[in-house]
Amino acid sequence: MLEFDAQVAHIGIAVPSLTDAVAFYRDVLRLEPSPPVTADGASIVSLHLGDTEVELMEPVTPDGPVAKFIHKRGPGIHHICFRVPDLDRALDECRRLNYRLIDETPRPGAGGRRVAFVHPKSTGGILLELTE
Repeated sequence: MLEFDAQVAHIGIAVPSLTDAVAFYRDVLRLEPSPPVTADGASIVSLHLGDTEVELMEPVTPDGPVAKFIHKRGPGIHHICFRVPDLDRALDECRRLNYRLIDETPRPGAGGRRVAFVHPKSTGGILLELTE
């Protein structure tokens, strides 16, 4: 078994409106939202909470993953992202242990970070994202 110094990088939350969702974090928690970026058919705003971020994701395309998630399940936690020191090594370990991967190889995610998703059918129903 490989040892990793994994940390929670961010929690992705699917929302129908960034404007409405950002208000709570800005007005109550006094967090400053980042400028929006677009990835995977969603507009994404990050809010920094120490070493962890909350990513609010509003669909911008009707057939993107976030739009499909909201249509099927409603707004809510979409995924949890773990930061690992070596993404390629973590994916090799997933393959070795027969975890179902959505991304066989890393791809660019929000902010240009290399990311890969592990299918929720392999992780107790939770979509997991891995990043470096």
